[in-house]
Amino acid sequence: MNTLDNQEIHCKDDDQSAATELVAILVAVTNGQARVLTTNHGNHLPSGPLSPLHRSLQKGVKVWVEEQTAQPLDYVEQLYTFVDTARGLEAGQYCLMVSYLGLVKEMDASSLSLEAKWFDWYVFFPWEDRRSRENEARCSHIVAALDAWIEAAEDESSRQFRQQRVDMYWGRGEWNWSEELALQRYELMYEIGLLPESPQFQGEEIPFTGQSMQGDHRRILATALSRLRAKIKYRPLIFDLMPPTFTLLQLQQSIEALAGLLLHKPNFRRLIQHQDLVEPTGESIMQDRGRPAQMYRFKPNILKERALARGKMPVNK
Repeated sequence: MNTLDNQEIHCKDDDQSAATELVAILVAVTNGQARVLTTNHGNHLPSGPLSPLHRSLQKGVKVWVEEQTAQPLDYVEQLYTFVDTARGLEAGQYCLMVSYLGLVKEMDASSLSLEAKWFDWYVFFPWEDRRSRENEARCSHIVAALDAWIEAAEDESSRQFRQQRVDMYWGRGEWNWSEELALQRYELMYEIGLLPESPQFQGEEIPFTGQSMQGDHRRILATALSRLRAKIKYRPLIFDLMPPTFTLLQLQQSIEALAGLLLHKPNFRRLIQHQDLVEPTGESIMQDRGRPAQMYRFKPNILKERALARGKMPVNK
């Protein structure tokens, strides 16, 4: 499956037409855990075909989300357009999947449609959660399969190339683990047949490869994972996922949940202070241990900049 990043979609001039499917990746952070909204018991992301009734792609994706999940959806941005030629050969037409990423507050399960369910996104990518040594150790079966693939190379040049890819993606040798390479890790596992979605899959699942999804939906979700992890480093997207007030520990834990990594507490707090994004509310809450924790909120000018960038009227609070 190829990707076209934010490009216009053109149907072919020959007899083969193109069908367009809209896919929504809705992400929330709830109780310090990164979550994703799914349908059909976690097998699909909210999706549906583009209809002539939809005035725009964005309107179309919002219609499908509302109909399939009942989850409120405000701001979404286009992620990628995927061209699925394999499905096109089967259906007699190309399938273009236009994906959108939305950051939302998780709605209570009782208010969702029956088809909709929120999942911890590490259910689908357990190897991406590096917040504990135990979790890293559970990747041993995947690493063993990758090493076997390296050794099965036809010649030394191919073996070295495979070794370099595995080392880079999995943070071995001279490379450090990069949370932004989530898509590359998924693609490599797909390529060598470690995932049930892969055409090369032999029917024998190895532990810790996560819950599969229908079609290319897990690949689309991996794309969103990589994109969001990269963007939180240079854009304060996290405020879309936080409540109006929060502690600095809650903010840190939310970013850790998205990145799948633990952050150094003093360094994190220095960074937050340097970026000048938050301010104390003057209130505090009691914690299980220690002294009360001070509450913070994002500064009004930050929220105003976000609203104006999205073409909305800023809300005075």
